[in-house]
Amino acid sequence: MSYIVDFKNVSMVGLESSPVVEALAGLRAHEARYFMSKYKHKFTVVPASESQETLDYVNRILKEERDIEFAAKPLETSHFQVENIKFTYVFYEDGIAVNVMYPEDNPKKRAVGFKLSEEMEIPKELEEKFKFARQKSKLAGTIRGSFFVIKGEY
Repeated sequence: MSYIVDFKNVSMVGLESSPVVEALAGLRAHEARYFMSKYKHKFTVVPASESQETLDYVNRILKEERDIEFAAKPLETSHFQVENIKFTYVFYEDGIAVNVMYPEDNPKKRAVGFKLSEEMEIPKELEEKFKFARQKSKLAGTIRGSFFVIKGEY
């Protein structure tokens, strides 16, 4: 069942099993606010158990591009297109959000982003491979983020 993320009244629906549930809910709401302000798009998520194809897509890119396989349990996903850009998100139980930005007409702007919820440790899978920048958010507190450019075709 899909769920439109409300960024005005942050809800923990679907994320209850996370040890950083409030921070992860804030991070999800932060993303929803971004897409509403920039693209007038309602950010909708579905349980990971109902979106295996989306999980497979993200897992394939992570594995083939950087040999990354997360141990954390995926809780929710989102997959949509605005303008000419396909966006895919996976929210994990440990508090990380992974997003794939895939413009159809600009291969140089294709990237995978990682956002860490406030309070969570850097996952072992990313520890020595990435540097994280900090961003303040009214909804999510301090978000740490990093990314890499996608080289292949997916």
